[in-house]
Amino acid sequence: MFTTGDMAVYPAHGVGVIEAIETQTIGGIDQSFYVMRILDNDMTIMIPTANSDNVGLRAIIEEVEVDRVLKILKERDIKISSQTWNRRYRDYMDKIKTGSVFEVAEVLRDLYLLSDDKELSYGERKMMDTAKNLLVKEISLARKTDEENVEEQVEKIFN
Repeated sequence: MFTTGDMAVYPAHGVGVIEAIETQTIGGIDQSFYVMRILDNDMTIMIPTANSDNVGLRAIIEEVEVDRVLKILKERDIKISSQTWNRRYRDYMDKIKTGSVFEVAEVLRDLYLLSDDKELSYGERKMMDTAKNLLVKEISLARKTDEENVEEQVEKIFN
């Protein structure tokens, strides 16, 4: 599915580059792994190639899909649930962990809209930053543009 040098998205960690594909013997069985370096923090992770779909490893979205992400961010006719912040936090974290750029966009939109009505908890503010960073990085790669331009565009949507 991926080759060395490919960019990919690993759920909740963000965009990374496949630096190698290695085979290691574990429990007497040879297994193939993607060696991926996350761009934001230089963390290196190893993902079993046979398990990459199950963990949500996926390619960067195509440029044509960016408009759908932006459309989600612009939606205002939605109902934010009135559950407790920690329940909301769990639900949003589950969405981020799916690895879907569209789910991450929903989380960012919902938290921005919620922040208009009330102050977000520390965890929600941190999650909003995480969702924004994940989206900005992926959209900038999909559009082959600077992250600053994408961040300005996202900020403009909410201001």
